[in-house]
Amino acid sequence: MIRELVTKIRGALAERSHSTRKQINAPIKIAFEPEYKTGRLTNPQQLSIAGETYDLSGTGIGFIVSAIRVRENYLVGQDRILNAELDLAGSKVKMKIIGRRYEKVGIHLSTERYMIGAEIVEISKNDREVYEHFLRYGSGRKRSTAPGLEMGSR
Repeated sequence: MIRELVTKIRGALAERSHSTRKQINAPIKIAFEPEYKTGRLTNPQQLSIAGETYDLSGTGIGFIVSAIRVRENYLVGQDRILNAELDLAGSKVKMKIIGRRYEKVGIHLSTERYMIGAEIVEISKNDREVYEHFLRYGSGRKRSTAPGLEMGSR
């Protein structure tokens, strides 16, 4: 009995210690933050890659892209800061993220993709409000209650 109580308490604490992930597919554009080095500014800003989100949480995002790197710039590793722009229900949300892990997904070489898990490191107050509202309530679009059209019926 005590063991069951301890297990329930641990489960409740574990749920509260991690942000809840929601599986949401939304367009995302990833660009590289300029690297400030001594002497010269390296600016891979023009380089970007488009993908689709896989899951979203208050502290991070998961997204799928077609490549793990763009030219010589890797999306994951070396604490590289990436500029992400998400299109959430018609609102553009910009944030700075760091890719923490990746996994190759896809059965065949022609369908090979990379799922990347990234931590949100910076987001403006306004974008944070839009992002959290979207996580809480979704797109906010109401579904139509009108009957749909059926093809081929008379």
